Amino acid sequence: MSNPASTRHDDEYFGCDVFTLDAMRQHLPHEVYVNLEQTALNGTRLDPAIAGTVANAMKDWAVSRGATHYTHWFHPLTGLTAEKHDAFLQCVDGRMISSFSGKTLLSGEPDASSFPSGGLRSTFEARGYTAWDPTSPVFLIGHTLHIPTMFYSYTGEALDRKVPLLRSVSAVSRQALRILRLFGNDRARYVTAQAGPEQEYFLVDKALAAKRPDLLMTGRTLYGATTPKGQEMEDHYFGAIPARVMAFMEDLEHTLFRLGIPAQTRHNEVAPAQFELAPMYEQVNIATDHNMLIMNLMRHIAPRHGFMCLLHEKPFEGVNGSGKHNNWSLADSEGNNLLRPGDTPQDNAQFLVFLAAVLRAVHRHAAILRLGTIGAGNDHRLGANEAPPAIISVYLGDQLAEVVDSFTGNGSCERKARPTLNIGVDVLPPLPRDYSDRNRTSPFAFTGNKFEFRAVGSSQSIAPANIAINAAVACALEDIADRLEAETASGKELNLAVQELLGDLFTEHAPIVFNGNGYTEEWTEEAAHRGLPNYANTVEALEHYSDPDVLGAFSRQGILSERECLSRQEILLENYAKTIGIEAATASRMGRTLIVPAAMKAQSAAADMVNSTRAAMDRVPEAEADYLELLASLTGKLMLALRALDEKRMALAGTEGADACARFARDKVLPAMNECRALADRLESVMSSSDYPMPGYADLMWTH
Repeated sequence: MSNPASTRHDDEYFGCDVFTLDAMRQHLPHEVYVNLEQTALNGTRLDPAIAGTVANAMKDWAVSRGATHYTHWFHPLTGLTAEKHDAFLQCVDGRMISSFSGKTLLSGEPDASSFPSGGLRSTFEARGYTAWDPTSPVFLIGHTLHIPTMFYSYTGEALDRKVPLLRSVSAVSRQALRILRLFGNDRARYVTAQAGPEQEYFLVDKALAAKRPDLLMTGRTLYGATTPKGQEMEDHYFGAIPARVMAFMEDLEHTLFRLGIPAQTRHNEVAPAQFELAPMYEQVNIATDHNMLIMNLMRHIAPRHGFMCLLHEKPFEGVNGSGKHNNWSLADSEGNNLLRPGDTPQDNAQFLVFLAAVLRAVHRHAAILRLGTIGAGNDHRLGANEAPPAIISVYLGDQLAEVVDSFTGNGSCERKARPTLNIGVDVLPPLPRDYSDRNRTSPFAFTGNKFEFRAVGSSQSIAPANIAINAAVACALEDIADRLEAETASGKELNLAVQELLGDLFTEHAPIVFNGNGYTEEWTEEAAHRGLPNYANTVEALEHYSDPDVLGAFSRQGILSERECLSRQEILLENYAKTIGIEAATASRMGRTLIVPAAMKAQSAAADMVNSTRAAMDRVPEAEADYLELLASLTGKLMLALRALDEKRMALAGTEGADACARFARDKVLPAMNECRALADRLESVMSSSDYPMPGYADLMWTH
């Protein structure tokens, strides 16, 4: 059943559970509102003197809407969100009164010892701080006011993903403004990164999923034979949305609209039971907060409609997994998209400079971008002919690639007469508006006015990916600004300096541009010939977190210190090993307590059948004997494989060091799990469905 309120026009309740600028205007004195508005929109420093007034207004607004508690909502390095709820209460003269102070709004002090810190904090050093992020709107869920906050240590080091994300936005703004000033733009006050993450997910029947320990413990199926029909017919993509799924989508969207989250598109995805939600583009910090909310709400709302929402990158073998296409661009404070080709030679010159910066960023800092997509779940997806390869390259489309080639002497581009502007860049080629097809095999594709980073995993926060892009682009813009400022200061005309710069950069970074099929083995070989790195898995990619180039890029832009980088490296290695360890323990228990007993029961039934046939006919048909032998052989091999898996699990538990644990998990434990799966899936395919101890793929993917 759809939400009754969904029949109302969206604009009647959009953002009604958010302390928006309109709500601020109604509840705050004018001068306080203006100060807070400048902070929210322009990122100017908040005046602490107004905190008390703002806190009281927030509390009054929230309480009037039924709130009883507040929480500092933050993004620790677990990859999830965290919150601790406190009541709007204070005891005064023995009476309980509603209270919320400016100090409480500005900061909190959660226990930091139980969150991952990668060595930045010892277990006994519990002090950590949350600080209000006034650039992301406060919102109400249920009876709790949620205040987006940053999380950092007693020594001021970031313990979350919001702090480095905000630092990266400042870095790219600082360097991009230098470019805009060179082109005579003195109006822009800041430049911000924009993001629009397309969220893929699976919905499976909740009652069926509850019978699968692997889904409950790991979010993916560790066992499961493929079905006769998967996605081969290509009939699920953009197909009619099932009624129960539509009810879930409408319920979800109603909640998102109330929270000011602009969900725009919904549709069936490629795999059975797979769907997608795509929001409108927003400032990257807000888009990150909103995407975390979207994932939380998907998990929370799905059970109302009898579903479990699966956000794992590869919940089912044999069909596509789920990603999160991170659409990224830059916009100035006037609302101009800096990655949109312009109508004048000057605008096109500026666009090409920013395009060159992105090519330089991706080419020189592919390791940083790959670090923004790592995870045990995403390893199942990347490079599997369903998602972009782990090799980072850039797709421009044939027409834009031809424009780029025209600067390197490797191509030609028709030039039309254009009027000379004050910087005389009429020699630049005209740029068509829609000049790129879509290449689904490219990890970093230009799509007309933005880049689509397709390697992000569906369960991941988009913060690491956008931190990576912002850091790499900020470094590239800094290099470009340094060169252009020096050359123009020495007397060179800007148009000549730009033309020479573009020729040099497009030539130097030509190897990163690839417009072909990224799924082929030929591209893997060609990429190696071009010198492009191939970080095939999480462990391999994480080795490079401590590379001097990576550490230097982050520290150079003031995004992450060396200690903060190394702590993240350790946390991610530990997380990888723990993830594989949990999966291995679950696979072992399922194999021993569910699959082997069921297989032995089936084997016993087959033996009884053989004995009955022999007694009745004085012989056993060959097919029946072969079936019994097959069951016995597979069951025995599975028992041996489970024993080997347990030995690897015990060895993993005794391995010391985050890097060594991660390597052992990848090289020993994961292959042992895969061996168990292959045998169990073969058993499932030959056993009676009534004997198999849990719902199979057909039940999970085709019951909506």
